[in-house]
Amino acid sequence: MKEVNLKINGNNLSIMVPDSTKGKMELIEQPSGITEIKVNTDFQISIEEGDGDIALVKSDIAGNAVFKLQRYLKDEPTFLFWESKNTDLPGPRFHFYLITKIGTVSYIIKDIDNGDVYNEKVVQTMIDAAKTLKAKEKTKANS
Repeated sequence: MKEVNLKINGNNLSIMVPDSTKGKMELIEQPSGITEIKVNTDFQISIEEGDGDIALVKSDIAGNAVFKLQRYLKDEPTFLFWESKNTDLPGPRFHFYLITKIGTVSYIIKDIDNGDVYNEKVVQTMIDAAKTLKAKEKTKANS
């Protein structure tokens, strides 16, 4: 893993992501304010400033007619990790949604759901990385 520095809405942050042996890292700042971090197809997370809503996410998961909830691996007030399955497709899919607070600012970190199938181990790597998000001290210029 390696530390990556990023800025979200003027806040200097850092996060640990898989190193270059896993693939080329892409850091994409979307116009909507969402920052995406991708390393190959096995590590794809988005980070955005916001309070998040676990109840709404759980409602969306329960109401998904295509990918049926199989089980929650973690169901906590600020963190969901779940398995879903489409009976027409092989294998389960795993996803996560995490709300973390740094100082007075809350961030939502989740896997990017773009059709790639993430297994449990891959998503656990994303979760481990998401939990490393922290404020980064501003460097002072030497005078």
